[in-house]
Amino acid sequence: MASRVSFTQVRLEAELERYRAECQWGKILALVEQMRAARIHEDDDYGTLLMAEALLEECLLENTDLLRSSTPFMDKTQARLSKAKGYLNSILSRGRLTPRYLNEALLLMAKVHYVQGRYRDAQGMCARVGLEELTQEDQPVYHLRLLAEAFVIKGLSLDHQTLSAVSRIRLSEREEESLSCFLRACDAALSYLQELDKMVTTPHAKTTKASLPSAVVDVDLGFFLQAALQSAYLCLLQRGHLAQGAHQLRRVLRVVESRGSQSFRKCAAMKLAQVLLCSVSEDSYWPPLGPPPAVWLRREGAAASKDAMYPTIKPPQRYGTDCCFCPQDVVEEAVLLLLITESMASGEAVISRLPDQAEARQASLQDATSVYDLLTIGMARRGQYAMLSEFKEAENLSKSVASMGEEAREFLPRAYLALGLSFSLQASEATLSADRNEFNKKALRALNKAKSLDPQDAQIAMYLALQLALVRQVSAAMEPLQTALSLRSDNLLSLHLLTLLLSSQKHHRHALDTLALALSQHPDNFNLLLTKVKLEEAMFGPAAALQTCEEMLQRWQSQYDVSRFSETDDSSSIPMAERSEVHPVVRKLSIHLNLPDFQDGSTGSLSPPSVAVSRLEAALSEVSDLSSTRRQGPTYIWATLERIWLQAGELFMADGRLKEAQFCIAEASSLSPNSHSVLLQRGRLAELRGQLDEAKALYDEALAIHPTGEHILVQMGRLLVKSGRVHLGEKVLRDAVQIHSTSHEAWSGLGEALQARDSSQAPDCFLTALELEASCPIRPFTIIPREL
Repeated sequence: MASRVSFTQVRLEAELERYRAECQWGKILALVEQMRAARIHEDDDYGTLLMAEALLEECLLENTDLLRSSTPFMDKTQARLSKAKGYLNSILSRGRLTPRYLNEALLLMAKVHYVQGRYRDAQGMCARVGLEELTQEDQPVYHLRLLAEAFVIKGLSLDHQTLSAVSRIRLSEREEESLSCFLRACDAALSYLQELDKMVTTPHAKTTKASLPSAVVDVDLGFFLQAALQSAYLCLLQRGHLAQGAHQLRRVLRVVESRGSQSFRKCAAMKLAQVLLCSVSEDSYWPPLGPPPAVWLRREGAAASKDAMYPTIKPPQRYGTDCCFCPQDVVEEAVLLLLITESMASGEAVISRLPDQAEARQASLQDATSVYDLLTIGMARRGQYAMLSEFKEAENLSKSVASMGEEAREFLPRAYLALGLSFSLQASEATLSADRNEFNKKALRALNKAKSLDPQDAQIAMYLALQLALVRQVSAAMEPLQTALSLRSDNLLSLHLLTLLLSSQKHHRHALDTLALALSQHPDNFNLLLTKVKLEEAMFGPAAALQTCEEMLQRWQSQYDVSRFSETDDSSSIPMAERSEVHPVVRKLSIHLNLPDFQDGSTGSLSPPSVAVSRLEAALSEVSDLSSTRRQGPTYIWATLERIWLQAGELFMADGRLKEAQFCIAEASSLSPNSHSVLLQRGRLAELRGQLDEAKALYDEALAIHPTGEHILVQMGRLLVKSGRVHLGEKVLRDAVQIHSTSHEAWSGLGEALQARDSSQAPDCFLTALELEASCPIRPFTIIPREL
């Protein structure tokens, strides 16, 4: 019986350590009750200590605003704080805890003193803590959290103490002491987050062999951990030590990433960009990997950087600097930091329209605004004003040049070309048909004028053909396009447009031949390859088109050496199934891409459901952690990979292979879970499986992100009609027709909705759909970029 109790105690203590590390205070309270029922630790105050910690931390999480404003907590208004304080006083007065747990009680009491405004008492409690107990080897992960909090509480307490009777020398000593606390708190907090990452992915040695690693938990860092991460560089910057503040920001950004540090890294990167752009000139810039220049340190009254003067107790793991890219000037570093910040802000953006998300939405908007404001400053310092312009600026500039008439000379045709493209882009953005028609007419007039002024300009002729194609004047578009090709026969956009025009006339064989010519000159162009997939699907079926998707994945892998953007890690690879025709070469890539195949290769028939499901689950389990590592490279390469996976998923759905489709959509989702295209495909898959409620919820999410999406509106409208909500479905489909007046699918869907309620307008809608389908290209004409 004793051994059984002993095993229970080991298990409970291991779980308690884990929950304390993950800050899951509610679960700790439940485990304390189990521990008391099993009569574990009944001869000491360990259970009382846990109760005090959980109550205190829950109180702090509920009162973050008071902490940020340094408003003292009152016992009479904070019942949990009062109860936790009573527990701690009882523990410290009885003295029944071991030195390890006594240290923890002292730190918790220091925290109580701090939040109640008794800063000298808080500092005294921190002084009584034996820090060596928290820094020994094989200590639990939560001790690193306690260590970080101990340092930051001591530093903040020093800053808060009254200074009226303190001499200048003593004031300087206190500032140095608080800064050393902040530096050590930051490193301890970063080490804690790194160790927490390792803990949630690795079973604890004390847990049973049959137990599984717990699911990844989003840790709420709370006030003190956030202060531990930020106080060092904020303190330096507030004291005017810009070089040392920038150096500290660079140090923390070189720390190996962890899940809990993402938000902090975003703030640190933006703050560093702000310091560089606002305070560092081109001549005074120093490289990121070196210490601050001596002239800066002398100006700030320091002999060396503070991190060198105050070595940390628990240093976090940092990225190596061998073979890494190093910016060469201040603007280059600032822009790189802002691009990283923009990518992180986009991934964390709150798009929900629920009322309780209003504050989070506003914070997301503020983050984006701050990033783009700083990017504007950085790009302006480089003279990159073109990258900051929008349609209206282009339109106004083009009008001003065109109004000069003959005085503009050779620039006049280009001005009308720019004006035509501006109107064309505004037509694509317009949601009202009247506005869209007006912009399209203006675009045609401007482009025709440009062609009349310079008939030998291949680009003008090509864009005139594109504009005619956009308004479905397909036959008329052929003439200027032939002119463009006669002037530049190898032009990529002209060949692609010719392919689309031939496909709209249902000359798929000629379109594929033209596309083959374009690909012979531009074999790595993924836009062309996606068009090839669509043509092959129309001509030969989805199975043939899937072969091209497989080739696209391999081409993407060979073209974008992803090992440049993330360290090689076998645990973050997509399931490898090397094709037999691939030569056995040593690969340097960290991701291996192949389409899934859950069919029985020997018979060609589907595998038994249990086998297919197990293969799918095994595959998905290996890619569950890819999202963060993949997004470290340039955004456009991952957007391309997302499109390839979604196209493959669409083909698998057309072929009736839903398990493979699920795999491909999951791959795309791991790259961009909030993409409206991903949500649309997930909804289509759910609809094919008969999960109509789930499909509708996914379409709703997609519409919240992209309210004017053609395929989203059509799928939603048809689903509503199918599920009996005909009038609402009709409303959605009428919106689709209003926004996308050339979509035959929208008109056909509206016809089905009207037919469901026996409307006499249904035949007219079907007739319009047939007429539009007769001139519909294999992919939208809008995939041809409209840019100078």
